[in-house]
Amino acid sequence: MLTHQHVTPTAPERVVVIGAGGFVGSTIVKELTKAGLPVFGITRKQADLLSAGGADALKALLKPHDAAVFVSAVAPAKNAAQMMTNLRMVEAAIAAFAAVPPAHLLYISSDAVYADDANPVTEHSHVAPSTTHGMMHAARELMFRTEYNGPFAVLRPTLIYGARDPHSGYGPNRFRRQAAKGEPIGIFGEGEEKRDHVAIEDVGRLAVRILQHRSVGALNAVTGVATSFHDIAHMIAAEFSPPAKVISLPRPGPRPHLLHRFFDITCCLKAFPDFQFEPLEKGLRRVHSEAMAQT
Repeated sequence: MLTHQHVTPTAPERVVVIGAGGFVGSTIVKELTKAGLPVFGITRKQADLLSAGGADALKALLKPHDAAVFVSAVAPAKNAAQMMTNLRMVEAAIAAFAAVPPAHLLYISSDAVYADDANPVTEHSHVAPSTTHGMMHAARELMFRTEYNGPFAVLRPTLIYGARDPHSGYGPNRFRRQAAKGEPIGIFGEGEEKRDHVAIEDVGRLAVRILQHRSVGALNAVTGVATSFHDIAHMIAAEFSPPAKVISLPRPGPRPHLLHRFFDITCCLKAFPDFQFEPLEKGLRRVHSEAMAQT
């Protein structure tokens, strides 16, 4: 779990967000700005960590008292090649940090690092990923933990949803886009699997809290409430007029071995007792309104 080096929230001199051009990184920049923290977003245009000069480019942008958020990634990492690409990015960042060490480092990871049979999942669950995506994040966590000597924190979000999410993985983002195109929402089987989903804004707000407290350790960005894909599909369908149709699709493979996955959020409640996650139904309604406003 997290331990706070600052009991009272204290603004860092500056927060640099490495990977600020992406969905998660840009939201963290937005939430830092809303909180009144000085922030500097770094995108691939400013420091391409996969280029020969990526480490030097990043080094030139850093200041000694910066707090750094590392969120830059090729995600999801679906194969070994993509996993290695992500590790090379961290290798370049570590070289830059060796020259200009941040005062605090926050890495945005994933709940995919945990073993499949962890249920309920806590911050103390075994890190034993079963996918290349999970292994990529676990390896990056280890690289930072062993090579960076300052205060280090890891934030591990579960399934994220948001209006600007570029991915259309199975769940809220795909369901909303299907309905918006006038297509039926397709769920596998009866959609009985239960999963936790977190709003991207809540991930950003947790990142702000961690940076303000210069926290050390790991925290899961999860709501503690698991909802079936069946119920999520019907929540989204109800936002359209007339309501979108929800249909059952054949499963592409066997039913998941772990039908439901739950999280225990005790560590989050202890770290930030007044933090409140946005309820899923309210969040889906808000995201629908935001997405419709963008069309």
